Amino acid sequence: MASFGITYDYRCPFARIAHEHVIEALEAGADWDVTFVPFSLGQVHVEFGQPDVWDEPQRDSGLLALQASVVVRERFTDQFLGVHRGLFDARHEKGRAIKDESVVRDVLARTGVDADAVFEQIADGWPLETIRKEHEAAASNLDVWGVPTFMVGDRAAFVRLMERPEGDAEVARRTVERIIGMLSGWPELNEFKHTSLAR
Repeated sequence: MASFGITYDYRCPFARIAHEHVIEALEAGADWDVTFVPFSLGQVHVEFGQPDVWDEPQRDSGLLALQASVVVRERFTDQFLGVHRGLFDARHEKGRAIKDESVVRDVLARTGVDADAVFEQIADGWPLETIRKEHEAAASNLDVWGVPTFMVGDRAAFVRLMERPEGDAEVARRTVERIIGMLSGWPELNEFKHTSLAR
């Protein structure tokens, strides 16, 4: 069984593509142990001397959705993949503002999750603290700086996929397994980037 982590922030279109591959494959039965790691792009871009996003979460446009996802990941595990996909779709397919509580509530409701229960947990404060700890651990232990970053053991790589799986679970599985294979089996490769796109 492959075991890996992958970072996410719902605002990033490339995180959406990578996570769609992971979700499609998992839903089709891929035998992977995946850790979904929230990572705040807002915190990455905090200027020196300015407060961390954890100190003023209401000012960051991505933290509410991340907090909801952490609650679902921890308390409504069976619904996580649906909510995860739904939050990406709300932002990138429908162009909705995921900083708005009503948008997050709608995604939760559409995936069968009790939105009131989720927001009660967010009010308790532990989801934000969980995001902070997981973000800081990824940044300090593996030098993670963005999303999506795949992590296997003590190795991590930022990956930018250009094509969505479009519902093809086999393409999704092969794509993710290639990434994990390169990350875990070919550490000598540090950077591989096309100089131009074919489209």
